[in-house]
Amino acid sequence: MITCDPARLVLGAGHDLTYHHDLELVFQDPTFIACPTSFQDPVFRPPTPEESATVTANLGDPPPVLVAFEADAGGPTPTTCLIAAETVHVVTGPVPRRPAL
Repeated sequence: MITCDPARLVLGAGHDLTYHHDLELVFQDPTFIACPTSFQDPVFRPPTPEESATVTANLGDPPPVLVAFEADAGGPTPTTCLIAAETVHVVTGPVPRRPAL
């Protein structure tokens, strides 16, 4: 997780996130986030009907974008992650690591 604030959630991906990353998923106006702040090896998939119903019940309406994936968060089994947002954009190309503020 590169950035998380009320306006956007940015996930970064690459072989070594120490200095740069090669892919970003930019979620604009996230409304539901159920995932750890640190994870690796995500496997994206369509949300199940049950997951869609859970998120819709929490938000009151179906979200424009709902992304589901399983990821290694350090536990014995993969963690299920869900992110709902107004939009999602994929940004490719090298992105230098942003310094901590």
